[in-house]
Amino acid sequence: MEDLKATAKRVFNVGWTNFKRNSYLSMGTTGVMVMVLFLFSGLMSLSYLSSQIVSGLEEKVDVRKEDRTIRSFHIPAQRDLTGEIIRITSFTTLKNHKPVTHKAKISLKKNEHLLLSGPNGIGKSTLLEVIAKGASSGVMVAPGVKVGYYRQDFSTLNFDDTVYDSLFSAMDKQDEHEMRSVAAGFLITADTMYTKIGSLSEGQKGLVAFARLVLQKPGLLIFDEPTNHINFRHIPLIAEALNTYQGAMILVSHVPSFVKKIRIDETLDLEAL
Repeated sequence: MEDLKATAKRVFNVGWTNFKRNSYLSMGTTGVMVMVLFLFSGLMSLSYLSSQIVSGLEEKVDVRKEDRTIRSFHIPAQRDLTGEIIRITSFTTLKNHKPVTHKAKISLKKNEHLLLSGPNGIGKSTLLEVIAKGASSGVMVAPGVKVGYYRQDFSTLNFDDTVYDSLFSAMDKQDEHEMRSVAAGFLITADTMYTKIGSLSEGQKGLVAFARLVLQKPGLLIFDEPTNHINFRHIPLIAEALNTYQGAMILVSHVPSFVKKIRIDETLDLEAL
């Protein structure tokens, strides 16, 4: 602030010095008009300088917010999981823009992790959606198993919900203290709680989606590119949470360094079929 005052003083001194140096006082009305122009120019310069300083302060605040990292967390698995959680006997991929059906023998039980790999456009996200919705006769999720589904476009979130309502609705037994504690771990502040999901940044939506999974306690986790839009500082903690998840999990990720940190028990390469 002292630097700003000093700059303001210097701007006006320059204007006044120029005014006296050119003897504008002897020019009557014209001289006064020129002086006004000098002072107006000084004010405009000062206004611009002030806006730059404020902008700089705002950027520093944003950087400090981005520097914060979420707390270490784990996603509790649904209790009393027994036997086969999901079975896949057939599924469809895209080849040359045409659907191709494949036979399969994929079965996941508790604490088993499956990686789906393949190039973009082959149908990984579509297959995850089919599994999550149970929209195929070739996919069977055991009755009573809760499915937690993380989509990279966050379309599993209701953008008209407030963050508070979205988190609360993910819980079987609604406990506000637990909900707020989990939210705080994902940098969801009290000010953010009553913001609509649609007004959040993509990164914030991602953190809300992770918080919902923690509160949901699913038996089957499905992740579609969970590192997209996420601050790089959070990624090691997310990888650890997926690595230690004890339910069944299906993962799609294009980031090898992220996948490397997660225990994978089986890989289905869609391109190799």
